[in-house]
Amino acid sequence: MNTVEPELLEFIVNHPYLWGAFVVLCALIIHHEIKQRRYGIQQAGPQRATQIMNHDDAVLIDVREDKEYREGHIAGAIHIPLSQLNKRLTELESYKDRPLLAYCRSGNRSFTAGGKLRKAGFEPVYNLAGGIMAWQNAGLPVTRD
Repeated sequence: MNTVEPELLEFIVNHPYLWGAFVVLCALIIHHEIKQRRYGIQQAGPQRATQIMNHDDAVLIDVREDKEYREGHIAGAIHIPLSQLNKRLTELESYKDRPLLAYCRSGNRSFTAGGKLRKAGFEPVYNLAGGIMAWQNAGLPVTRD
């Protein structure tokens, strides 16, 4: 048991870049978890998202830019680019009694949108984890209407 600590110290000394990368990754994971809990936005993968849509009558919000939206989106999604969300929140007022499921390309912009939606009083707010890329990778349909 006493040999573990010297081996760890030796590893740290001999591999400072690996150790540094490990520390940075741990810090990023912790930061992400704290941020997620602080904003209260729930992550939902594609399967969970379809359950929320079907059972809880969730409203889909696509926060990607116009060009991305035209390339394909989830049927029935309301398109409000993240850059316009603050100005267009009134368009969503009639949905305050329903869950909102925000998505973008990979889940980062929609996480930011989720924070804005929660701050505006919407509850519950979900983020499509992995965005539309995860949706398509799961074999779920997109439309170009």
